[in-house]
Amino acid sequence: MTTSTPTVTPTQDAGQPAPRFLDVHILQSLPFSNVNRDDLGSPKTVVFGGSTRTRVSSQAWKRPTRKAVEVRIGQRALRTRRLPLQVSKALVARGWPQDLADLAGAQVIRSTESKLDLENEGQTASLLFLPDGAAEALADIAEQGRAKLEKALGTKSAAKAQLPKDAVHDVMKSRNGSIALFGRMLAEIPGAGVDGAVQVAHAFTTHSTSVQADFFTAVDDVDQWATDAGSAHMNSAEFSSGVFYRYATLDLRDLAENVADAGMARELAESFVTAFIDSLPSAKKNSTAPHTVPDLVHLVVRSDRPVSLAAAFEEPVRAGRGGWGEPSREALRSYAAKVAKLIGASGVLHSSHAGVDDNNREGLGDRADSYPALVAGAIAAAWPGNGSASA
Repeated sequence: MTTSTPTVTPTQDAGQPAPRFLDVHILQSLPFSNVNRDDLGSPKTVVFGGSTRTRVSSQAWKRPTRKAVEVRIGQRALRTRRLPLQVSKALVARGWPQDLADLAGAQVIRSTESKLDLENEGQTASLLFLPDGAAEALADIAEQGRAKLEKALGTKSAAKAQLPKDAVHDVMKSRNGSIALFGRMLAEIPGAGVDGAVQVAHAFTTHSTSVQADFFTAVDDVDQWATDAGSAHMNSAEFSSGVFYRYATLDLRDLAENVADAGMARELAESFVTAFIDSLPSAKKNSTAPHTVPDLVHLVVRSDRPVSLAAAFEEPVRAGRGGWGEPSREALRSYAAKVAKLIGASGVLHSSHAGVDDNNREGLGDRADSYPALVAGAIAAAWPGNGSASA
């Protein structure tokens, strides 16, 4: 899917403010795990409210969310430095000789006449984020310019632009739903940058945590008792556990500017919120299997500004007899009610929640029976015109 000139925004009734932001607040318990490691392999941390919390970076949660969105919408975008190699591979598959295909791969960068640098091994100095069909589209351009490439092969002209710049730029500037949501930083080519509609905060535990070490051994299965009964390998790894506060906001106006029609924007919004609720970083999954679902999800459609509720946990939650889950949910409810009183409710167009318990938490809006119903209600509030376009 390639987007065109932006023309639409979420619709609203006459006299009503337009939906602008969709805030997603999540509380999720993770057991003994390490879903996001630092450079030493330990769980990432942050000091907040004077106490150390376990942290999961926004990048670590955005990637599985993006991958899940791409599965839902049937479109992929690839972040890579290997675009020249992709183009070369595509051309070799079409019967091109390797040396000519390699030249064509390099030419898709050299022909941009931009600040994109080409490094050794056919890689770009910068990561590119393009629809997954970009390499084939560039290979098509190379096919059309094959005669020029054959003439330049092995000469000084190979270092100069041989492919049509505008055609290459059109591919570099192309976008799909994934890029419309998450954005693209590509300052080297004018017009290729995309301001993402999604903002994701670093997740952190609502309470103080400490790293827990796990000592482990591995036994050699071959002739185990030939020499001794000891271990063939010994080591330790570090983990933590806790209740995490996760927050993201979707800028509905930015999303409308990035896609061609309101129906498409609505589909992307629903896919993002659903994927963000369901996703989980995958580090150490084989040894911890931390596949929980959120304890509580709170969605708010606002017309004024995004509002994070992270400060609800500036004072670390203390575990009661029932653990950290219930006190965390109550802290979020209490703080949300106080914020609503302080700044007023005029900017709130929709507020709802769903969770593992049966409590109707006043301060978090209406209660939904399931996460799919919760998402559907928020999306309907964000697009009250059922996704029809408005000028």
